Amino acid sequence: MSSEILTPVLPESVADATVVTWHKKVGDAVKLDEVLVEVETDKVVLEVPAAVAGVLAEITQAEGATVISGQLLGKIEAGAATSLANHEAAAAAAGPLPVTPIADAAPERVAQAVAASVAAKAGPAARKALDEAGLSRAEVQGSGKDGRILKEDVPAAKPAAPAPVAATPAPVAPKAPVVPTGDRAENRVPMTRLRARIAERLLEAKQSTAMLTTFNEIDMQPIMDIRNEYKDAFEKKHGARLGFMSIFVKAATIALQRFPEINAFIDGNDVVYHNYCDVGIAVSSERGLVVPVLRSAEHLGLADIETSIVNFAKKAKAGKLDMADLSGGTFTITNGGVFGSLMSTPILNPPQSAILGMHATQKRPVVVNDEIVIRPMMYVALSYDHRIVDGQGAVTFLKTIKELVENPVRIVLDV
Repeated sequence: MSSEILTPVLPESVADATVVTWHKKVGDAVKLDEVLVEVETDKVVLEVPAAVAGVLAEITQAEGATVISGQLLGKIEAGAATSLANHEAAAAAAGPLPVTPIADAAPERVAQAVAASVAAKAGPAARKALDEAGLSRAEVQGSGKDGRILKEDVPAAKPAAPAPVAATPAPVAPKAPVVPTGDRAENRVPMTRLRARIAERLLEAKQSTAMLTTFNEIDMQPIMDIRNEYKDAFEKKHGARLGFMSIFVKAATIALQRFPEINAFIDGNDVVYHNYCDVGIAVSSERGLVVPVLRSAEHLGLADIETSIVNFAKKAKAGKLDMADLSGGTFTITNGGVFGSLMSTPILNPPQSAILGMHATQKRPVVVNDEIVIRPMMYVALSYDHRIVDGQGAVTFLKTIKELVENPVRIVLDV
């Protein structure tokens, strides 16, 4: 009995998907719940497991094919693997097949018998002539009784020497131009659906928004001191490491509630404001940049935020993020500093109206209380849609985050 392999049900916002990898070939044994094929949507890669054990009998959609929800991908012949295993077990129990007696003969005896047969059809003089002519018994037609080879038969079988060919001088080839050596190959591969969707959305953000960016810098010494003092106790109690991202997320949620236009988006002629903060955290994966979302981040503690971010990173690396992890989001934070970026202009994640960019922390000379001191400083950037966010609001929003991070007590007191 065959079992169908179907494309998973896709979200309403996703029209189709692409078959990216078949992990089995036709004829391969398949275990129950073993991943057979992966299909990629605009946001995630979905794994399709085997509903039954058996043998992959048919692949109807090859890698690269575009499919829709519920479309047939292939078929499994249920129980075929078990039948094959039983057949092999029965064959092994029956033991080896009988062999002919000649297989039991020693190789030396077989060779001697063959030599004796040849010798019987060629006398000593004929064998000497064969050796001198460099011919084998099979190359000479015997004229004696019962096909016996005579000495006189050997010269007639010897091939005539080829006629000499007049030597002609080889043409002189023109010198080829010197070409630099090295690998100059090109490799053309199609974009993945995720990469194509990223390109589409980034271009959309540039073309459909009035995007501007404002910058500031943050003295990271206060939160570095807090982390150094409490990181061990924090990890012991919560089972999560205390990082900078959770503090920036909490600072952002406070600032978003003070500046609601940054937590809003344009829908036609309307502005949609949110009374919650769903903060997307940009995470790099092998397939591209993905942005899983922290739901109602304003109600999460630092430990909850850190744990969620670690889980998102693990799922992204394993390709296990699902549509629920990536859908929605009212504001985004991206951290190019983990790759060494000192300053950049982050691009909006439509339809959101703003995105915060964090960067690498670097020691620089700064003025504190009219004195030049060395401090660990981080540049931060806020890109925003000028259609909905005024310059004053964007600058003040970023300044608020600066004040909250530089004085973390303000986060606790919400002042």
